[in-house]
Amino acid sequence: MRKATPARSDLKRELYGQMLRIRRVEERIKAVYHLREMRSPPHLYMGHEAVAVGVCATLRSDDVVFPYYRSHGWYLAKGGDLKAMLAELHGRETGCSRGWGGSMHLIDLRAGVMGTSAIVAGTISHAAGAALTFRMRRQDRVAVVSFGDGAIEEGVFHETLNFAALRKLPLVFVCENNLYATNTHIRDRQAQPEIYRHAERFGFPGLRADGNDVLAVYQHARTAVARARRGEGPSLLEFQTYRILEHCGINEDHELGYRTLAEVRRWQAKGPLQKGKRLASEAEVRRMTAEIDAQIDAAFEYARSSPFPAALLAEGAAR
Repeated sequence: MRKATPARSDLKRELYGQMLRIRRVEERIKAVYHLREMRSPPHLYMGHEAVAVGVCATLRSDDVVFPYYRSHGWYLAKGGDLKAMLAELHGRETGCSRGWGGSMHLIDLRAGVMGTSAIVAGTISHAAGAALTFRMRRQDRVAVVSFGDGAIEEGVFHETLNFAALRKLPLVFVCENNLYATNTHIRDRQAQPEIYRHAERFGFPGLRADGNDVLAVYQHARTAVARARRGEGPSLLEFQTYRILEHCGINEDHELGYRTLAEVRRWQAKGPLQKGKRLASEAEVRRMTAEIDAQIDAAFEYARSSPFPAALLAEGAAR
């Protein structure tokens, strides 16, 4: 893995604060999901926080991201509205998709979140389309697409790598390699488990780095984004990380047998917040936690008090 260079102290605090915010939001969703006020099945981002935060910190407001279905972290890291996200999870009209999309279909065009998808690899070609638009219009903008390691088994991944290289698109491919496609380990799915090496076939840079180290993510993403902005074409970043909970839902799943509790605990011990705890003082963390929790309280109240879509009410589906 390549080593990252240091970041300034104020940036370090900001990166940690963003990771903490995402973690607290996901923990709250996990804590209240049993109330059945949210019917949308969530793919929680707990354990992945450093990837979205580190990448999005390198982007400008007019750059765009095309996240995959494990999307809450990307939506929030790029500046998506928390109230609108939680309203969406509650199926309310004030949600970011007007209550019709749920957890896997988040969008905030103002923030540059161009829409997430429940389809594996579903946003990869969309991101290439945006990047092609920027190139054709000679706009100084960059597109980023995120996906899990399971997406590399879809043809559109390889097709889009080729097209992006051919057209030198200002596009950064970000693979969140958490080892498992649902419950199948990458070693049982891929003859070439080093995902970043797929870029070599098309002549552009690929690298693998620690996806739990937010400073490493930030530095490598900054290099890739700068390259894209200079008109030098795409990059493929493979960040190794780990999801703490089940593929979809709020529970642990080691009892299924595809991974052990010991493995989960090992990864938890070297997770993004654990690795990043030196980025902010204990006093700063306490202050940030209080501010974040207040934001979450207000966002949940907003979501719960918002109306259901009129069409759903007319059909009686919101009862």
